[in-house]
Amino acid sequence: MGTFSCEMRIDHMVEERFIETVALVGTGAAITVVPSTKLAEIGVEPFDTVWLSLADGHRVEYPLGKAVATVQGRSIETLVVFGEDSETVLLGAYTLEGLRFAVDPVGGRLVELVGRL
Repeated sequence: MGTFSCEMRIDHMVEERFIETVALVGTGAAITVVPSTKLAEIGVEPFDTVWLSLADGHRVEYPLGKAVATVQGRSIETLVVFGEDSETVLLGAYTLEGLRFAVDPVGGRLVELVGRL
C-alpha cells in the first residue's frame, strides 16, 4: 500500500490563525497528527489525551486537540493529535471521512467519497 502527500491547511477553531503544510496521506493513521510546535503556533491547545498504537505495536498516549482542516477546498472541524516536533503531518482517516474523501492508493490521490444511506 502506497502513500502520497497533499496540501493541507490547519486553522484554529475560533481565532484567525492557521498554518499551511503538506500532509502525508496514509491509510493507517486514525487521527490527523500535527507537530506540537505547529499547533502551538496557531494557539491550538489540548483538551484531552488519546492512546494510539504505533506501527511496532507500542501504545503511546498523546495530547488531543480540535482544529479546522482544509484540503482541496473542503473544510471540517476535526480532532488533531499533538505529535512530536520531528514527525511528519499525517492526514488521518477521521479527518478524511469528515472531508468526504477516500484514498486512491494506486492513483496516489484523494477521490470524492460516495456514502450510503
